[in-house]
Amino acid sequence: MTVFDLPIGALGGGPADLARYRGRALLVVNVASRCGLTPQYAGLQALQDEYAERGLVMLGVPCNQFAGQEPGTAAEISEFCQVNYGVTFPLTEKVEVNGPGRHPLYAALVDTADAEGHTGDVRWNFEKFLVAPDGTVAARFAPTVTPGDAALRSTIEKHLPVA
Repeated sequence: MTVFDLPIGALGGGPADLARYRGRALLVVNVASRCGLTPQYAGLQALQDEYAERGLVMLGVPCNQFAGQEPGTAAEISEFCQVNYGVTFPLTEKVEVNGPGRHPLYAALVDTADAEGHTGDVRWNFEKFLVAPDGTVAARFAPTVTPGDAALRSTIEKHLPVA
């Protein structure tokens, strides 16, 4: 079983069906609309636009566990992302990324270490996990690592299925 086999709902209802991304690189990011890091949405969309043809899928996962910074309904989250950042990449249902209610997707992600060696609980909004085309977790990036960061971009490029 890989990340692509895990069930999670889509923000607008129904299943997100991660299996359809098998064979592509997937950047999973827990997102929030009222966070100091929220402007990263623009950079995430730019990465999606730049690398989609080479096999990257951005996946936003709303979470309200950090200072209540994602309190909105699915409709409010969707509208916020589209109106303010032109987000076209898929968003999942709102989930918990830490604690006893941790979603199975995050249970599969959090054992991967970031550059500082951090594993375990997600530290804040906009923590990033890169899933390789085979479904293995390839890398983890701290919330403060921006979408334009050279190390993030080179790691994405290394795992893209299309040159």
